Amino acid sequence: MSDVPDFAISEESKSAELYTKMAATAENPWMRKTLEDFAQQERQHHEKLKAVRAGRNALVREEIDGLGIAEKLDDVEPHPDMDYPELLVFAIKKENASQGLYTRLASIFTEPEFQETFLSLVEQEAKHKRQFEMEYELLTS
Repeated sequence: MSDVPDFAISEESKSAELYTKMAATAENPWMRKTLEDFAQQERQHHEKLKAVRAGRNALVREEIDGLGIAEKLDDVEPHPDMDYPELLVFAIKKENASQGLYTRLASIFTEPEFQETFLSLVEQEAKHKRQFEMEYELLTS
C-alpha cells in the first residue's frame, strides 16, 4: 500500500517532465512560458503529495464542476509549433485522464486515507481542467 502515494507522486512528476520537454521544444516564447507554468503546477502537486506521504499535510477537498468540454474535443499530439488552442486541448485531455485515473484509484482502495488522497487529487485535476476549459471556451467562442 505504501506504493500508492509513490505512484501518484510519480505520475505528477511525469506530467511535469512532459510539460518541461514540450517547453524546451516550443518555438513561441509565450507558449514556452505557458508550458513552463503548467510544469510548475504539476511540480506543486508533486510536492503536496510528498508532504501527504510524510504525514505533514493533508489535501483539502472541494467540489469542482467541469464544463464538459473535454469529452467533445479530439485528442491533440504535442508538437513544437502548437498554437495556444491546441495546447489547451492537450492540457484539458491530460488533466481529464489524470482525473479519471485518480477516480479509479479512489474506488479501488478501502482505506480512508487513500480514498481521501485520491479524491483530493481528482478535485485538483478537475480544477486545472476547468481552468483550461474556460480559457479554451474564451478563445474559441
